Formats: sequence, C-alpha cells, structure tokens
Amino acid sequence: MLAALPLALLCACADKANAPRQIVGADAAEGLRIAERVGCASCHVVPGISWPEGRSGGSLTGFGARPLISGRLPNQPDVLVQWIINAPSLDPSTGMPPMPLTQDQARDVAAYLYTLDED
Repeated sequence: MLAALPLALLCACADKANAPRQIVGADAAEGLRIAERVGCASCHVVPGISWPEGRSGGSLTGFGARPLISGRLPNQPDVLVQWIINAPSLDPSTGMPPMPLTQDQARDVAAYLYTLDED
C-alpha cells in the first residue's frame, strides 16, 4: 500500500494541460451563437465572430489549449462554466462582468471555447 503512494503523488502532479476537455451534452455550435448574441466579442477577440473584435478582455484564440482561465484558475469544465456565468465570484478583481446566461447556455459556450485549441 505505501509503495503505491509515491506513484499516486507523481500522477497527481502530472501536467494535465493537454487533457481532453469535453462537456457531455453541450452544443459547441450553439455556444458560438450564444457568445455572439450576448456580446462576448465586445471585450474579446472570438474566433468565429467577425465583429466586433474587443481587446480589453484578450483574445480567446487557442483557449482550449490553455492550462489556465484568466491566468489564474484551472481550465477545467466546471470552473469554466462558473467563470462564464459569474467570473467575479471566482476572482473579484476581474474585469469580466457576470453574464446573463443559464447553466446550460454557459455549458454550450464553454464547449465552443474548448474547440479553440489552436493559436
């Protein structure tokens, strides 16, 4: 039992940046439509949305390959969905406002963001 402990600890620290991030039941195509409708591109460059091209929130190009959300939080589906709905609840210093989205809508947007895996 104790012999397995070092192996378990090593696995826990493994780089999971390239782990697949899937959100079962979410619709990435609908996520793009939602992102366009609620105005994500007014602050971010969002691949798939040609106008506007906001610069205050940074580009979302390559988002799916990033290990962190906003450089601070683990880029994992449950964290991302919460971030999309209410970023200030996770980081009060963020400039991103709470968004008028349901849990399902945020899951769709997150699924779309995870398709953006190339810079």
